[in-house]
Amino acid sequence: MKTVYLFLATGFEELEALTVVDMLRRAGIDITTVSISRNLQVESSHGVTVTADCTWVELSADDVEWLVLPGGMPGTKHLSECKPLVSLLQRHAAANKHIAAICAAPSVLGQAGLLNGYKATCYPGFEQFLTGATITGELVTVDRNITTGKGPAAAIPFATAIITQIAGEEKAKEVRAAMLL
Repeated sequence: MKTVYLFLATGFEELEALTVVDMLRRAGIDITTVSISRNLQVESSHGVTVTADCTWVELSADDVEWLVLPGGMPGTKHLSECKPLVSLLQRHAAANKHIAAICAAPSVLGQAGLLNGYKATCYPGFEQFLTGATITGELVTVDRNITTGKGPAAAIPFATAIITQIAGEEKAKEVRAAMLL
């Protein structure tokens, strides 16, 4: 089983995406970056081009436990417009599997009806799109199977929360210590 898929759309926030990838790989967690387009090359919101591990069409999403959405604009807009991704998120949530979104990306979850009755956080100004959620304003909020982060400054705590849930507190501490955190 694949552990984590992280979705990349043109205009993603590189700090939020690559911090998660880096820290999870340091923890020995299987994480695959997925371009939601047919191209492996994806340009970030600040003009950094990243090569994804696979494209959406190569994806086998039934064998994954975690789906992760980095924020950034217009990346979040592209994620929310990707109907197959929204459908996958809904199926994933219905199966009580884990979903994580940071910055503006929790709005994708809210607009898909996945935050009803959940606590969540997001980048300031996107709260209105977290339909049904209780907004915490925290850097990171973990509520059952959904983890949300506030923005770029939350990238390390957000990745730490994911590692903790997958591999435990000790592994998260080990990764942070090796990063001098």
